Amino acid sequence: MNFKRPRGTADILPEDQPYWSHVYAAARKIAAQFGYQRIDTPSFEDTKLFQRGVGDATDIVQKEMYSFEDHGGDSITLRPEGTASVCRAYIENGLHNGPQPVRMFYMAPMFRYERPQAGRVRQHHQFGVETIGDGSPEVDAEIIELGWKYISELGIKGFKLRLNNLGDPEGRADYISDLDRYFTERIDQLPKIDQDRLQRAPLRVLDSKVKETQTLADDAPKSVDYIGGETRDHWDALLALLDNLKSVYTEFSYSVDHRLVRGLDYYNRTVFEYEPADAGSQGTLLAGGRYDPLIGILGGQETPGIGFGSGIERMILEMKKQEVRVEQPEGPEIVVVALGDTGSVAAGLAAGLRAADVSTVLAPKRSIKAQMRYANNLGAANVVILGDREVKQGVAQVKSLAEGGGQSEVSLNAESISSFVRSDENQ
Repeated sequence: MNFKRPRGTADILPEDQPYWSHVYAAARKIAAQFGYQRIDTPSFEDTKLFQRGVGDATDIVQKEMYSFEDHGGDSITLRPEGTASVCRAYIENGLHNGPQPVRMFYMAPMFRYERPQAGRVRQHHQFGVETIGDGSPEVDAEIIELGWKYISELGIKGFKLRLNNLGDPEGRADYISDLDRYFTERIDQLPKIDQDRLQRAPLRVLDSKVKETQTLADDAPKSVDYIGGETRDHWDALLALLDNLKSVYTEFSYSVDHRLVRGLDYYNRTVFEYEPADAGSQGTLLAGGRYDPLIGILGGQETPGIGFGSGIERMILEMKKQEVRVEQPEGPEIVVVALGDTGSVAAGLAAGLRAADVSTVLAPKRSIKAQMRYANNLGAANVVILGDREVKQGVAQVKSLAEGGGQSEVSLNAESISSFVRSDENQ
């Protein structure tokens, strides 16, 4: 039988792990700097959580969710995004009873059935942050700044920020009506996919990846022209805060993009995306926004929230494209090379060295040349060579693999060898 990984999934091989370690370390570092604590939620949830939270008319719910009936007859869905699950956990675990806002981050796999392409796979991984319990523009600016610092920490250059304001649901009716009228009058110019999208949710047409639709959308009604009162004050205050960030981060900048919407129903007011300078249709590095209605939609008390999600696979693709250097793992301190009939002694020595907290690998029993090549390929710092003569005399040959390193005879015991390889004499 010839088994292959499912379409749209990937094996993360050892050679790619340094990139993943780099991303995870940067995410944890920046989250800690901003006071965010980790949360982990189940990989699957009640299907209704996403139908209600994400929205029945969204592409995710309509076409992309992995849903199934379990043995108990319940409809279960593999998590397609992180925010709804975090909000469910916020409600269910009574986090609203503690100090507000609650700042959380997660790093977890997400599952969406879609056409696999560069940076977009059916099982992908996300770093996401959520701040629940504060509706101020200062928190919006904080989340946007956190995203900026995270991408910068990864070593990615030349990325840009786009943002928009979708207004509030209760004040959006006039905007949606005018938007619907604008596209309906030009429906013959829309491709079939966007004609269908217009019938379900006019806002989604603005998010089209079809060039002809994007051109039409450039002249469509703008959501910021329909906001007023406290929503307008919030927006103006956010833009002032972002202008202030320009004096803190010399490369920070932003642009207001009236075509920017999010593909999920729960967003309101601030929405934003970070993308590389040469981004294509799938080039988004990080995206999010405010979702003040969501906690209420899911049955909790009305509570403001904002966050973002960032695909780790896409980040790594961009890092490789920009040739970002990442720290490579160190090889073992010692590779034990066994010659003759010394296999059992070599295995015992390797165990003793590991017990002394010395990273040690036992070379496969081949010729000495092959074993030395194996040690070099692993990036080992030293080799310990055992032959019949050495075992009989109670010694071992310790050779440094550093450039210009020497070779010494050391007593055949883990304590002596571990002390020697970490001594100045061996440097």
